[in-house]
Amino acid sequence: MSSAALTATRGSEQAERWIDRLGAGLTLILPIFLLHGRAPADVTLSLIGVLFLAQSAMRREWGWLRRPWVRIAAAWWVWLVLCSARTDLGQALAVVRFPLLAAALGYWVFRQNWLRVWVARLLRWSVLYIGVQCLAQFGFGHNLFGWPKGPAGELTGPFTKPRAGPVLSRILFPALLVWGRTRWRQLAVMVGAVALMLLVAQRMPLLLTLFGVALTGLLVKRFRLAAIGAGVAAVLLLAALPVVSPSAAQRVLTQFSKQMSDFGDNHYGEIAARSVAIVKAHPMMGAGFDGFRRLCDQPEYFQGWNGDDGGGAAMCVQHPHNFYMQAAVEGGVPGVLLFAALAVSWLVTIGRGLGGDALRTGLFIAAAIHLWPIAGNTDWVAMPLAGYFFVQLGLALAYASKATPA
Repeated sequence: MSSAALTATRGSEQAERWIDRLGAGLTLILPIFLLHGRAPADVTLSLIGVLFLAQSAMRREWGWLRRPWVRIAAAWWVWLVLCSARTDLGQALAVVRFPLLAAALGYWVFRQNWLRVWVARLLRWSVLYIGVQCLAQFGFGHNLFGWPKGPAGELTGPFTKPRAGPVLSRILFPALLVWGRTRWRQLAVMVGAVALMLLVAQRMPLLLTLFGVALTGLLVKRFRLAAIGAGVAAVLLLAALPVVSPSAAQRVLTQFSKQMSDFGDNHYGEIAARSVAIVKAHPMMGAGFDGFRRLCDQPEYFQGWNGDDGGGAAMCVQHPHNFYMQAAVEGGVPGVLLFAALAVSWLVTIGRGLGGDALRTGLFIAAAIHLWPIAGNTDWVAMPLAGYFFVQLGLALAYASKATPA
């Protein structure tokens, strides 16, 4: 080999090492930005994806493109871009940064065991940090920064808005299953998680947490008694909630019962009806990215469940509050079918060979909670929930890839 070729080879290898280090550093700060820096977190995860593409090109390692879930994700994204060509093409194109992050973490960054360990540890510390802030807010009326509870009495934890519940419901279970090494610890962490979510007083995060407890009992034999104990404790705590926290009882018990009894006439029912009306009008190509926000206030979609105007323009919000309904609004019937196939492919991929591994099982449960179709949610790509989901998905993909190599 000539000296020029040797120099070029060494330069390329050095560039690859620097890209590896930069990818590792960005990954380590990402969980911190997800807590207190949504815009920096979005920039960071986008950079990780760009570095992954650069490293794949330099090393000519494109095998990850053959993964079944990657192909389904590509099909869903291309369809979304096509549906958004005349409306919001730029934002639709940018959606690729999220599945790209999962691939980058799962098949590049997390090849290094120490990084997997540290990121999982940072996520567990995030659970503790949010939990302590919530308890301080419950006990003193404000969190450790001096910020008060939410407008309806919700515990906001370290955030200025009611975000503690949604975040905790997504990152709790990988931590709980790792912490529950003994029978008594299992019971303590499960009951403690349910009690905390009841105090947080956000209905959907509480329901998703209870769903996670049930999944844990079904999937992890050694946690079965703890899951049953947490279920019993949930009933007792709900009975005591009006005394312990009247504001939480009002939101969790009274408002939830009212919403379920007249779903067709409440705000969530109106959002669902408006989404269905938009899908009916655009069944094949949908309304494109952010289609619900753009079309919601147009009178031709004012169709309620009971033949009324479904709340008119006054009920309009930014998104349909459900991932699958959002996929249908933005990409029509093909869009929601592709999105559902993508969700199943993720769960199948990370669910293979779970065995008794606590962290892997916790990550699987976290993904199942996030992808559960019967739930109210934020926008699919809204931070920080999207960031937490794809970081944990990348971690789960890395462990699945290590356990069942392609």
